[in-house]
Amino acid sequence: MASAEPRKKPAPGAAAWSPSPGVLRGGGARPRHRGDRLRHGGALAARRGRRPERAQVRGVPQVRPRPRPKLVEMIAAVPRPTAPPSSPPPRQAVRTASGIAVVAVMSKPHRCPHIATTGNICVYCPGGPDSDFEYSTQSYTGYEPTSMRAIRARYNPYVQARSRIDQLKRLGHSVDKVEFILMGGTFMSLPADYRDYFIRNLHDALSGHTSANVEEAVSYSEHSAIKCIGMTIETRPDYCLGPHLRQMLSYGCTRLEIGVQSTYEDVARDTNRGHTVAAVADCFCLAKDAGFKVVAHMMPDLPNVGFERDMESFREFFESPAFRADGLKIYPTLVIRGTGLYELWKLAGSFLCYQAYSTFHRPRVTIGLNVPSSSVTSVLQVQKLPTGTPGRYCRKNSIIGATMDACVQSPEGYPYALVTSGVEKGNLRELALARMEDLGLKCRDVRTREAGIQDIHHKIKPEEVELVRREYAANEGWETFLSYEDTRQDILVGLLRLRKCGRNVTCPELVGRCSIVRELHVYGTAVPVHGREADKLQHQGYGTLLMEEAERIARREHRSTKLAVISGVGTRHYYRKLGYELEGPYMVKCLV
Repeated sequence: MASAEPRKKPAPGAAAWSPSPGVLRGGGARPRHRGDRLRHGGALAARRGRRPERAQVRGVPQVRPRPRPKLVEMIAAVPRPTAPPSSPPPRQAVRTASGIAVVAVMSKPHRCPHIATTGNICVYCPGGPDSDFEYSTQSYTGYEPTSMRAIRARYNPYVQARSRIDQLKRLGHSVDKVEFILMGGTFMSLPADYRDYFIRNLHDALSGHTSANVEEAVSYSEHSAIKCIGMTIETRPDYCLGPHLRQMLSYGCTRLEIGVQSTYEDVARDTNRGHTVAAVADCFCLAKDAGFKVVAHMMPDLPNVGFERDMESFREFFESPAFRADGLKIYPTLVIRGTGLYELWKLAGSFLCYQAYSTFHRPRVTIGLNVPSSSVTSVLQVQKLPTGTPGRYCRKNSIIGATMDACVQSPEGYPYALVTSGVEKGNLRELALARMEDLGLKCRDVRTREAGIQDIHHKIKPEEVELVRREYAANEGWETFLSYEDTRQDILVGLLRLRKCGRNVTCPELVGRCSIVRELHVYGTAVPVHGREADKLQHQGYGTLLMEEAERIARREHRSTKLAVISGVGTRHYYRKLGYELEGPYMVKCLV
């Protein structure tokens, strides 16, 4: 074996030579991959008189090739000066058509709070730690889009919020205005320290600051570039009392989604709801007097409830002043394995229903893609029910073919392999609207008429937009619904909900002669906070005009001495420009 060549010393005065990063002392280029290093190390050892198998290769670092960057990463790396002047239209434009980017997050799995009092959960409810879907939150299966994002993030609120915002941004949506929806069961039944941790991280996800408590997080979120314009919390009537409302106000919550399911006491008892219908009416009253927007969850086709009785329930919901919520979500009942309703369904005949559960009856009349005719008919009847003033103020957020998922609005959103019986499509609203069009009927609720949805098909002329006023009694108070509308095309541009506070005020800031603005919303495609586009409706002055009219009504007709606004954390600066100051959780302006 040839001996290694002796190394020569550098000449006096010459700098000592050191190998460059890409060159080895033994000659040749430095190998880049681990396999090449092993082979090169063996050859180098042979040249130095050692056996190749004894070469010391443990210290050779492992070098892994960098994965190919994603397309969105390459687009993000393009320098600003060379970026295209106009961004392409966003995918799924309807997600920000209402002027905001909705970000749904989920709390950790926990047991239903009324198990302690009733001994069990609702008969139709899947999910939760004690169910067949123990990795999911209460009333979810874990296969919904929001559930899967939460599971991937290990239910970390910061990761859930940040990843969803980044995803919407990559899809071309404006994320300057964000509304959080807290899903995953009754949030207010969780321990207080966990609730504070969850809310703190949501606000920190917008501001980028690491806060020590909720107050600090809200303060930084108020000045962040991404504004939290609202927060929605899912709750139950028994967790919507005075102390709960005060706590939710401190979080920056502006909207409540309350499970009603039915307006019949016997149905609430038979389905093991754990509360009465009277409690629903009471919590609606308390929530509205605190300024919250109220969205009700209703569930047709429950056991022992027929079609006519369901329609009567919805009719009472719209016409009775004890209910009349600001929004409605309809969840047709589904039979899912592991629920109490599944055990009843297996008995096949233990209760009556209108062609929804039992597969042993005669074949169902279907419309198109295996959608029960009765389900579409019931949704159609609900859509056409509110033709007067009560219907114009209500926003039917979702009509969903899933038991308890407020985000599912497409067939792929809910895993129908888990559905034993019931509605087999998630686009019931679309099917019902198509049926109404065939029958020459028209839906007149807020969502159907809002400008962001209608702008896809119709162009609004500013000279045809005018102020419209509607009034109605609801929940022991008087409501004024102001809106700017294109009355010729029946398109809603913006709305304001003004309430003369009743006798059930629990917040000290609202005691006395006070009126409250519960909602101010200008529709249309989302526009950045400091931006303005001539062909968009946001930031054109409609909101200011609505507030001026609300102040006039509160001062002259309500005889109120001050006007309060339940404001999202990120919109407080807007109201400061109009002369409002922060008083507790509200923005307040003196009218005298």
